[in-house]
Order: sequence, then structure tokens, then C-alpha cells
Amino acid sequence: MDWEKLVSSMEKEAKERKAPVFTLKGFVTPFQHLIFAVLSSRTRDEQTAKAAKKLFEKVKGPEDLASMSVGKIEELIRGVGFYRVKAKRLKELADEVVKAGSVPDTFEELIKLPGVGRKTANVVLAHAFGKAAIGVDTHVHRVSNRMGLVKTKKPEETEEELKKLVPKELWVRINKAMVGFGQTVCKPVKPLCNECPFTWCPRAGVKL
Repeated sequence: MDWEKLVSSMEKEAKERKAPVFTLKGFVTPFQHLIFAVLSSRTRDEQTAKAAKKLFEKVKGPEDLASMSVGKIEELIRGVGFYRVKAKRLKELADEVVKAGSVPDTFEELIKLPGVGRKTANVVLAHAFGKAAIGVDTHVHRVSNRMGLVKTKKPEETEEELKKLVPKELWVRINKAMVGFGQTVCKPVKPLCNECPFTWCPRAGVKL
């Protein structure tokens, strides 16, 4: 498998089709990446982006979020999935980051934070710190299995298999590449198999 070619092709398709993951702007600090990743759980990127924009208009750093009431946070992020639960987690998370002095840059420390699981920790490591990590969300898990790249039942199994297969220098890119491709071509429902550039995929060329 030419993984560089696969990742580059997915990025090209996703960017040309304006995949949400490649059109999101304005999230640059590790704290912003962390908050966005927490908000994005079980929520479409478009909704996450709207909520994050509203939140970051009021919140410039962890101190601002820590000083905000849960009710106010709920008001700002309303629209994302489980927003009430996430509002509590975000406040707790901000408190922990303020105590620590900065967002942790190791997997072990990140997953200790409220509301942070494997996927979120890996996405933050890759996108905020440029560290070799593979964040596996529903898109990455689905695309990897549908294309026959892996044969797994759980996202954490997909992560482990991809780590064995993908060259380490591509780990930072593969999450966004697969997410973008999954948002625009290899979609959850009615994937555009007849437009898939990967002719070797078991479902390529299928007309739905």
C-alpha cells in the first residue's frame, strides 16, 4: 500500500469538495484544539464549528472558561450533542488546565482530563502539538474498514492496526484525510462509491 499516495488523494478529494474538517478556521492554540475536540464528540463538524465560534468569542483561554458558569457555557454551546454534559466537563477541564498551567502534551496526561478519551487525546497531540498520533473517530473507523484497510470492530482496535500499517510520518495527517474523505465521498449513508478514486477498494465503482 502506498500510504503517502492514499493520504494525499483523500486530502485532495476532501479539499476539493470542501469537507468541513478542512474548512474550519480560527482554532490555533492547544486549548482551542482541545475544546473543539471535546465539543465534536457525537456532533457534526458544522454544528461544532458554530458552537466553538460562539464560545471562543467569549473565551480566550482556560481562565475565562474556568470563571464562567455552567449555565453560561450551556447557552454558548447549545446545539452540540449532549451539550449539558459537555458544559460541565468543559468547566472541569478548564479548572484542571488552569491548575496545570498549560494543556498537557502527552497522551497519559491528556486522558486524565475530564471529557477526554483516546480519540480526543490523539487528535490534540497530532493537530495541536504535531506529535505522531492517530485519532480514530467514526469516520476513520468506518472508512478504514469499508475500504478493507483493516478488519476491526472497535475504534481502539482500528487505531492499533493503523499504527502497525501506516508510516509514522503520516500519522499526523491521516485523521483529517480520512475524516474529510468520510464527510464527502465515503459517507456513512449513500457513499459516492461510483466517484471513489481508489479502484482497488472493494466497493469502488458501485452505483447506489
